[in-house]
Formats: sequence, C-alpha cells, structure tokens
Amino acid sequence: MSITIKEIAGNRALKKFARFSIDLYEGNEYYVPSLVLDEVGTLSAKSNPAFDFCESVYYMAYRDGKPVGRIAGIINRKVNEKTGEKAARFGFVDFIDDREVSKALFDAVENWARSKGMNQMHGPLGFTDMDPEGLLVEGYDQLSTMASIYNYPYYVDHIEALGYEKAVDWVEYKIKVPECVPEKHQRISDIVQRKYNLRILKFKKTSEVYKGNYGQKIFDLINDAYAELYGYSALSQRQIDYYVKMYIPLLRLENVTLIVDEHDDLIAVGIAIPSMSRALQKSRGRLFPFGFIHLLKALKGKNDGVDLLLVAVRPDYQSKGVNALLFSDLIPVFIRNGYKFAESNPELEENEKVQSQWQYFERHQHKRRRAYTKDI
Repeated sequence: MSITIKEIAGNRALKKFARFSIDLYEGNEYYVPSLVLDEVGTLSAKSNPAFDFCESVYYMAYRDGKPVGRIAGIINRKVNEKTGEKAARFGFVDFIDDREVSKALFDAVENWARSKGMNQMHGPLGFTDMDPEGLLVEGYDQLSTMASIYNYPYYVDHIEALGYEKAVDWVEYKIKVPECVPEKHQRISDIVQRKYNLRILKFKKTSEVYKGNYGQKIFDLINDAYAELYGYSALSQRQIDYYVKMYIPLLRLENVTLIVDEHDDLIAVGIAIPSMSRALQKSRGRLFPFGFIHLLKALKGKNDGVDLLLVAVRPDYQSKGVNALLFSDLIPVFIRNGYKFAESNPELEENEKVQSQWQYFERHQHKRRRAYTKDI
C-alpha cells in the first residue's frame, strides 16, 4: 500500500487539511483543536498578512485514498534576512504512527525547501510567533491550550529518526492561583511602582482601548520585548492591524493590565484569557451550529483555569520587577473570578528572566516542547 503525497491548495482542500488533526485525535482527552476557520485563515494568502514576507506549501499524505498525514512548509524571508540563514520551516504537521508516512511528508517539504534555495529546516514553527510552535516532548497527560500544539509521543521518534536535532526547548508551568497576593511579591510591586513612577492602566470598555490606540501600542511593545527570541518575526503594520481587529474584541478586559511610565509610555502588558480548552474540545473545531455557545460560556462564565496569553516588558525595564506589578493587579482579578490555576505560555528554557516571575507561587513545570533543526 504505497503512500501518495498531494499538494493542497484552495479553500475546500485547506479545510480538509485543517480537519485532519481533529479526526486523528478524536477521543483524546488532552488534545485541543483549533477552530477550522481560524486555521484556514492562517494558511490562506488572501487573509494572512504574514504572506507579505512569507511563502508556503501544504502537503497531505494518502494511503488507498484515505488521508494519513499533513505538513506545511514555510519560508519567512524577514527572519532569514535577520539571521542570514537560508532556512525553511515545517509546521502544522500530523501523521499516523507509520514511518513510511512521516518520511514521505518530510521528504516532500524538504525537496520543496531545496527547490527554493534553502539549506536548513526548522520546526515545528508557524509563520510567526503568533502561531503555535514547538513539538510536545513532555506532558502528554496534560490538557493542551488554545495557543499550543498537542501531539502523540511517537512524533518525537519519527522526527528524530529523520535526522532532526534539538534547536531549543520551551517549558510551561501550571501555577496555583494563591488566596491573596504573596506578601513579598506585593512588597516588590510597591517598591517598583514608586521607584520608577509607574501607573497601572485598566479598561472597562473596548472602545477605550481603540480610543487610546492601545492595541497598536501593545503589539509595538511585543515587537520590542520579543525581538531577540528564537525565530521571532517582527510583526508588520498589516499584521498588527489584523491582530488588533481579531483579538481585542474577544478580551475580557479585567484580565488585561497595562503599565505606563510618567510620560504615559507603555512599558509592560499582561493579558490573560479564561481557558478555552474544554470549550474548543466540545466545539470540535466548529463555530456553528453550537460551537460558539461553548466558547462564549468559557469566555464570559465561570472557569477554573486561566491562560497567561501574553506577558511583555519593554527591554529597558526587564529584570527590574515590573512583572510583580502586573501580577499584583491580575491576581485579585483571578481570585474574584474563581480561577484555581493559571497556565503559562511556552517560555524558552534558558529565559531565566521570565521564569523568575513565578518564584513566589506554588507551581510546577508540566510541559516541555522542542523546536528541531536539520541541514538539508
């Protein structure tokens, strides 16, 4: 039974590409699907402004007419210009536990990359850091989040057997929401606020965010704060406009904290969102007819978990305790909303500045994910 590899194009085919992982993980209690419409939008040059500086290809593997795997190849020219590399990325990769299938998929994407003049593969990565990245290598018995990849353990063996080696690891933490702000944490927060003359900024209406142009300011800050992180691709103005329009209306504003200095310049932001994991599982990747109801309940109703979607501090204020000020504001909100635990986003394992912010909380590292590299 030979494997057939087909290049995927067009909206209808992309929907099948997006649904493959949902079918592959049916019945898995830890996998969290993306919304099919969102993933198709990410993969489509018509809607994703990252295509201003990226190009991509999509393949699906078939055996006897049945889909058995998928993979995307991506070239981010902006990152290559910054690093001086000729690197392609693989991402959106899923396959059954069959070495013939995984080899055929990676052969296809590597051949495509070589045809474009590339000599390295990195991944799993998306177009930018706004897409899920990193293969799960620890934590298969932990519920995934809306912003991260879940995969079966056998993926690691398949990918390493194809000659891929570790580039970087990210770690993730599950953090118990305390009954009150830890005393030492609050003391640091108060000192930092006075020392640097900082002010906490909160919003009650989405219109206030737009009026102050804070959506733009948040993403400008992200570009500054994340600039030196592995594989980071600076967001263009078209991308910023796209994400402001997409994400700002969805935010539960009490879970958004901004820190400004005496000149009202934005120096830090913390954005959390109620866990969408169980709601997305119930939706099975669909908004309609009933998927949106589960999502709205998760966003607006009671929820045990909260995802720390984004924490960014301007580089000149990093390692000065500003994170303590962010969480001294957010923790009472978490307590009031009944959140029992928080999930950190993936953090590079050597990023001690980020991981040190959890030192005053009861937490444990429960997941690890990895980006791989290979010369081709």
